[in-house]
Amino acid sequence: MSMLVKITLATALILSIALPLFAFAMGEKTKGRYKTALSINVLLFFGTMIVSSVLMFQGQAVAAETAAGVTGGVAGMGYLAAALSTGLACIGGGIAVSAAASAALGAISEDGSILGKSLIFVGLAEGVCLYGLIISFMILGKL
Repeated sequence: MSMLVKITLATALILSIALPLFAFAMGEKTKGRYKTALSINVLLFFGTMIVSSVLMFQGQAVAAETAAGVTGGVAGMGYLAAALSTGLACIGGGIAVSAAASAALGAISEDGSILGKSLIFVGLAEGVCLYGLIISFMILGKL
């Protein structure tokens, strides 16, 4: 990929986030405008990501004659798997912690004796992120 394409894609990604935010900030802040700005933001961002992935992965198909050529693609998929396992685990852990921590704070405010039990549940929710990180380290160790 040439430097011009990289600069263009970086600019498009920045604009896909900044323009809907700027358009929403300049107008009247209603729920409908928020949903419209958010949908335009998502559409532009993922559209740019699809175009960039097409540009990034295009090229000439060459048959691999050595095992080294094959391992490059496998290593790329391994890095992608490690990133996805960490990222998705952290998103799930964040959702779990948000629910568990808010419920724990409400319960602790009514009865302070259940602090230990509530901390265990919040810690279990945070453990999901650590499990994803451990899996990504295991994947990276195999590459």
